[in-house]
Amino acid sequence: MNVYVPKVFGYEQAIRSMYMSKRSYNEEIEKKIQMACQTGIDLYTGKVDKEASPDLNDMLDKLFNMGKKHITVLRFLNFDIITMGMHRAGQDDIDAHARRFDNRIIRNSTRLAKFVQDEFSEFYQDKVMTTDKMVGLLGINLPDVVNVEDQSTGESHIYRKAPNGYVREEYIEDKDVLRGLYMLGIPSDFMSQINVTEFAHVYKLRNRNTKANPEVKRWAEFVLVKLQDKCPWCTEELMMTLEN
Repeated sequence: MNVYVPKVFGYEQAIRSMYMSKRSYNEEIEKKIQMACQTGIDLYTGKVDKEASPDLNDMLDKLFNMGKKHITVLRFLNFDIITMGMHRAGQDDIDAHARRFDNRIIRNSTRLAKFVQDEFSEFYQDKVMTTDKMVGLLGINLPDVVNVEDQSTGESHIYRKAPNGYVREEYIEDKDVLRGLYMLGIPSDFMSQINVTEFAHVYKLRNRNTKANPEVKRWAEFVLVKLQDKCPWCTEELMMTLEN
């Protein structure tokens, strides 16, 4: 599994909200915010250069200190997450937080995409084995086509071999039917977007010290490391103490 945080954005908006809350916002402050962000933040990645702008450092110190209690200001600070190779079971656990992501999660669709025989995410490789693979290792050859009689109607239906099982012949190209055989161990790539306040909630429930799925815990820690690399104020201490 690989996790990337390609961009953090919304610094100007988050800082502006802080001054607005304190009723100290004015045109001069706006110019100061824009200059500090242009000087100290990479335009394409949102990575903060702490050596570039003392004004920006001061603003962000104040913002994150305020944000621990006044959580709305940190909702203006968003970031993208790209996850490659998470197993579908773990993806479902992250989907449970869809409201925190404001529903901004797009994953590999089991309806629009096909998965192949014995395709597992890295987490499940060498831990589980499909029945098809096991019978192959045992030298048992399963037929590609089976004629099955329906005991209740007397009708016969032809079933053809597909990943992880058999599908009635007339549905062999129907992706809605094929995904009925997909396992939770299949790899799932997804992109998502979340703000700092909401991610803190997700992190509290999915970090390494929780009872979450092992790969989901790794995911939460990877995201935090990548996020903190771009915005050093986004620490584990912040995630655990931010009141959300």
